[in-house]
Parts: sequence; C-alpha cells; structure tokens
Amino acid sequence: MKFKIGDVLELFGDVYTARDAAHKRFVETIAKGEALPIDLKDATIFYAGPCPPKPGEVIGPIGPTTSTRMDPYVEPLIQQGMTAMIGKGERQDYVAELCKKHNVVYLLGIGGAAALYAENIKSVENIAYDDLGTESVKKLRVEGLKVIVGIDTKGNVLHKEGKEKFKR
Repeated sequence: MKFKIGDVLELFGDVYTARDAAHKRFVETIAKGEALPIDLKDATIFYAGPCPPKPGEVIGPIGPTTSTRMDPYVEPLIQQGMTAMIGKGERQDYVAELCKKHNVVYLLGIGGAAALYAENIKSVENIAYDDLGTESVKKLRVEGLKVIVGIDTKGNVLHKEGKEKFKR
C-alpha cells in the first residue's frame, strides 16, 4: 500500500465491525486452533458498534471507538491476514512496528460523524457473536467512507508527527 500518514481515503467494499469483546473471542478462537467466523485475509476491521437502525434505515449511527483497547489483539489478527484497522485515537508504539512489518495500515475514523458515516453504509450482514448485541461482528458494504491514514506501512504515525510539528 502506498498511502502516507495524513492521506484522506474513501473506502468502497466490505469492512467488518468488531470491538473489544469480539476481538477477545477472535484471539481465544485462534489460540484453540479453531477457524474464525470471518476470513481475515485482506480484511479491514472497523472498531465500531453501530446503533440499531430506525425503520427504513440500513444501520443506525456508527462511529469509531477508541483503538487502544484493541492493541493487545492486533498481532494475532494481522497474522490471520488483516490489512487495515479503522478506529480513533493513538495506538501503542508496537502497533506502528507491526504495521511496518506486515504492510498494514491504521485508519482514523472521524469521531462525532456517526450519523454521517451511516449514510455510507449500503448493507449490513450479521456475521457472528449475536449475543454481543450492537458489538456483534457485522459485515458492512461501504461506499465513500472517509478515513485518514493514521499509521502507514512504513510505521509513520500521524499523531506523533502532528505533535512534533505543533511543538515547533
């Protein structure tokens, strides 16, 4: 991937939602040697738990959640083939190293834009862990979902670069 930190992207295609509890189950499943409920090869995981839709809507508001809670689960999911993560906020330093080592990107969702993001979701399919309610794993078909490259495949980190820039 040739994206650089700060690049604004529009995503089209399938992404999966998964938050803390789903990530924990993914890693437990991997540790048992069992198959995951989704194929993570070239997959994008959106750290989000969408609100239920109102009648006539595809999905309710959906926005990124704080990503650091998923940091302990990143490496096993990358090893399963995940190539992109969407969330908000900073990550632990080792996540940037993993992005560099495995050609993965961390994409920043826009906090506070959950109602607008819902407009970019064209279909929703429940995939796994229905007992988690809104935090169950869902497959979303997205069109024009805007994100910002927060960590690129060279391990550059937008948050760090931005802080340094504004210190000067």
